[in-house]
Amino acid sequence: MDLSQIRDRIDSIDAKLLPLFLERMSLSKEVAEYKKAHGLPILNRSREREILKNIMDQSGDMEQYSHRLYTSIFELSRAYQENICTGTSKIRNEIEKALGNAQATFPETGIIACQGVEGANSQLAADRMFKRGNLVFFKTFEGVFDAVESGLCDFGVVPIENSSNGSVRETYELLHKKNVRIVRSERLCIRHELLAKEGTKLEDITQIRSHIQAIGQCSDFLKQLGDKVEVVPCENTAIAAQYAASCSDKGVAAIASHTNAQLYGLKPVASSIQNSDNNYTRFICIAKNTILYPGANHISLILTCQHKPGALYDVLSKLAALEVNLLKIESWPIVGHDFEFMFFFELIADVTDPKIVSMLESLEKSCETFTFLGNYLEA
Repeated sequence: MDLSQIRDRIDSIDAKLLPLFLERMSLSKEVAEYKKAHGLPILNRSREREILKNIMDQSGDMEQYSHRLYTSIFELSRAYQENICTGTSKIRNEIEKALGNAQATFPETGIIACQGVEGANSQLAADRMFKRGNLVFFKTFEGVFDAVESGLCDFGVVPIENSSNGSVRETYELLHKKNVRIVRSERLCIRHELLAKEGTKLEDITQIRSHIQAIGQCSDFLKQLGDKVEVVPCENTAIAAQYAASCSDKGVAAIASHTNAQLYGLKPVASSIQNSDNNYTRFICIAKNTILYPGANHISLILTCQHKPGALYDVLSKLAALEVNLLKIESWPIVGHDFEFMFFFELIADVTDPKIVSMLESLEKSCETFTFLGNYLEA
């Protein structure tokens, strides 16, 4: 047979496969309706294993490909059944309430909580998000979260990750610990300078202070200085600049932005000292409740799976079945559990799609713990 004849036969087989697939999905619908009526779970792992064993026994040297095919069919069938079996749930109620109160525009003002002092990068990010925001500064990230959770402030702005130095772990931990929601995300290009009092030279510096993230972002520069310079982490880059300005020792410098040089009367000893010129920090805006604003296209979740083989795969298969783009997955240890982890997920999706709501509801039911962090726009 030539190529065109082979393709004709493939087309003929495909013409038979599609009706069979549609018939199988129709039967899956009947199964879902039965399970819904009798309160049965969607997943029947023992039946799936039995089918896969029979398929592989009949597949010869195509065993690997047959296994992949039927695994995909199971995933699609479960996703379809879950969409049919949806009912009332905590996440569905939360999303339906937010959809009913969806806002036409993102606010330009409000009482905004930030960590640090004037000149902090969080303040710069907040100024970009809110044109006329009334900023209130707190000493710690937890103070920002507490202010939002208690209703003292309308919103809070905190960093969540840097393009060259990774995640701000404290922010992730607070998102898990506190009852808040993400309502917006913003990227800020970060340029670091070494700031000191006027007349100070690089060789005069004996101590450098900054936030641990900024120290990591400038690690290559700091290595060049050797052991003669003490590097001291502190709460915030702006606080570091403030300290350097008030310290009587001219040998104390700070890694901070040029804005802090102007604010605190310091001079750049070295400029653009970050490891990469492509240095961006993502900041999130948090609110007390789920609020939906136009353009929301990111969903963030925190969840834990059962500590057994395939548990995480089950979560990922739900995303794959709906072709949801997973932007980020990050794990961190659960305190008090031996090598068990919780996971932070970031997806490209929005809750105006009923299939996404059904998927979230399915995750809420199947995961040991499930936290919906919000559906928001990343600007």
